[in-house]
Amino acid sequence: MKNLRWIIIAIAIGLGSQSLSAQEYKNYPEFSWDRVPLYMHMRKSQAFTQEELEYLAGFPLITLEKTTGSKTYGSTEKGSLEAAAAIKKVNPKAKVLYYRNTMINYGGYDINESMEDIPGKFLENKAGETGLHGRNGANEVYDLSNNELREWWVEHCVEMTKNEAIDGIFIDGNIKALEPEYLKGVIGSEKKEQVKEGYDLMMADLRSALPNKLLIANIIRARLPNSGLDYMKYFDGSYLEGFESEVNGYSKKDYVARGIAAVQKAARDGKIICFSIGLGKAKNTGIGIDDTRQKAGDVSVLQERLTYTLSMFLIFAEKYSYFLAHDGYSVNGDDSSVWLKCFPEYKKPLGAPKGPAKKEGYTYTREFEHASVWLDIEQEKAKIEWR
Repeated sequence: MKNLRWIIIAIAIGLGSQSLSAQEYKNYPEFSWDRVPLYMHMRKSQAFTQEELEYLAGFPLITLEKTTGSKTYGSTEKGSLEAAAAIKKVNPKAKVLYYRNTMINYGGYDINESMEDIPGKFLENKAGETGLHGRNGANEVYDLSNNELREWWVEHCVEMTKNEAIDGIFIDGNIKALEPEYLKGVIGSEKKEQVKEGYDLMMADLRSALPNKLLIANIIRARLPNSGLDYMKYFDGSYLEGFESEVNGYSKKDYVARGIAAVQKAARDGKIICFSIGLGKAKNTGIGIDDTRQKAGDVSVLQERLTYTLSMFLIFAEKYSYFLAHDGYSVNGDDSSVWLKCFPEYKKPLGAPKGPAKKEGYTYTREFEHASVWLDIEQEKAKIEWR
């Protein structure tokens, strides 16, 4: 029966790929090489102002993170739907994604009440404790080997995308499901493998349930086997995070080179790429993800970092690739120095690439109609000549 289930999933995924080709990406965001193509990803617990909504509506693709509007409207669901509708009112063509984590049970969701009756919904340690994630075990972690839990998770995504203001799902926490060491010492290797298998089943079910909605996952990561590309069959694209790590024995330069190669492959296959990269200095948390960046401060001192990160993007960008440079996703109060800002580079003519990037050692070059890009990931230096 298990083999039959995987055969059915393989057929469904194959049909989904054919369907996407037939649609000619009609559900994809708008895209142009005229200027640097941009992406937006943020959270704000209060309602957005009209100024903020008009700013957001200028992006072709937007992810509304967890807690969006929750203080004003009472939950992440209500806040996200209100924000999405308001963005669409300004720009109906903007694509808006609703955030959902595959592993971590975050608070602030109305839907959490409906899973109270699901037995064995959370992973447990040997003492039977379920608070396994975050500071002092603040969050429970979904047991993806639980079929009822998986059905509950998929059904919520389907329900949210029934609202015409939601164009798809942003899927986070994938690395936690797939990374062999995450919680293995707490739940055991056998359960960890069951969770990984459950993740595959859940993503296949989600793709089957939402064939015409955007599914963007935080999935391409150099630390994974084949950099996570094997899982792209489930998704329309990948968000990129933690692009400059030093894990699994890789130096930073080799990790970045491996990441660039993986993204080039996915982008050339027509997948959406959302490159999120931090501008402020990394906080000393050991997490190494871009949401742990310090507030950037004076934006005038960010030029070298902005040029370097934008150059990385331009080296691997293809049609439907989008760029986001930030100093953390929270835009509550004055948490961010770059919220509502537009860097001068974003206004300059870019033009289509004249071909793929050329690579020599750790140095890359690429020509665009109105720009020349030089990138050295060993020295962490870059130069963009705008014409």
